[in-house]
Amino acid sequence: MKILTIIGARPQFIKAAPVSRVLRKHMEEKIIHTGQHYDANMSDIFFEELHIPKPDYHLGVGSGNHGKQTGEMMAKIEDIVLSENPDYLMVYGDTNSTLAGALVAAKLHVPVIHIEAGLRSFNKKMPEEVNRIMTDHVSEFLFCPTDTAVTNLDNENITHNVFNIGDVMYDAVLYNRELANEKSTILEDAGLIAKKYHLITIHRAENTDDIEKMKNILDAFSNIEDVKVWPIHPRTKHKLADYGLNLDDVPNLKVIDPVGYLDMLTLEANAKKIVTDSGGVQKEAYFMKVPCVTIREQTEWVETLEGEANILTGTDTEKILAAVQKEVSPQYKEVFGDGQASEKIVELIKK
Repeated sequence: MKILTIIGARPQFIKAAPVSRVLRKHMEEKIIHTGQHYDANMSDIFFEELHIPKPDYHLGVGSGNHGKQTGEMMAKIEDIVLSENPDYLMVYGDTNSTLAGALVAAKLHVPVIHIEAGLRSFNKKMPEEVNRIMTDHVSEFLFCPTDTAVTNLDNENITHNVFNIGDVMYDAVLYNRELANEKSTILEDAGLIAKKYHLITIHRAENTDDIEKMKNILDAFSNIEDVKVWPIHPRTKHKLADYGLNLDDVPNLKVIDPVGYLDMLTLEANAKKIVTDSGGVQKEAYFMKVPCVTIREQTEWVETLEGEANILTGTDTEKILAAVQKEVSPQYKEVFGDGQASEKIVELIKK
């Protein structure tokens, strides 16, 4: 049996790694990297350090408007699908690469396997939401990370071959935490003390493209006395410069360059709190039992909100400040599976 896997960004490689490790014991897998996101951290060392198989195809599509980017991916993926003639095409998550692969396969009558199926933010202004919905509706096998995701699909009359197998990202975090403990020196390098700092990540266009929202966010950060570390996304850095907003005005803020995945896991695990607008970071915070504040109006990971493990604030300065300063004692539950999602996926495909 041959599986063709489509991936377009570093987080998708990290999610795919545990699945690939199990999959390749039983069947053939070819990986297509669309190149949707250029990432300097995805060097040869990235693949070797995290034990991730290197892609068999690199399409080099790069950034661009949604239609142009997705269309270019579809044209190139179609050629490979016709050449490789896979039994299944596997996609992850909600990027344009996910949608491009799913649409090509569906039109060529190759069954689509969607991992991380059923997520919904119920905000169709987010391109990811459109990608998720369309991919789920053309998929043959839908592997969901939570019961909520299964319910979301049921509400859209998608019930055939829907399985809650847990979250492959949990598999990845469990595996990579061990590697991070062995290899990461980021705390020493950045002069940080465990549980004595807040970790910040802000990159979503809905925040960074709005000067008023960024002003509110920085105002909140300016009033948080604790040490704060911010591995800043280049796009966010450029936006702040365009707006004339100076991070030097924020006290006790350490701005550092983007870090690799193992260093990021170490920063997350040792933070007092995490302040983010990232879906993946919200979950990693939950996996590592670190309280999280999410600067968005809604989240697709509603399970993290229980017991204030994660608090949604939007970009209101006072709400951000109150959430960061609030003492919380969440009870973390096994809502994302048992860390064996990859094995369950492969067993179900084999059947």
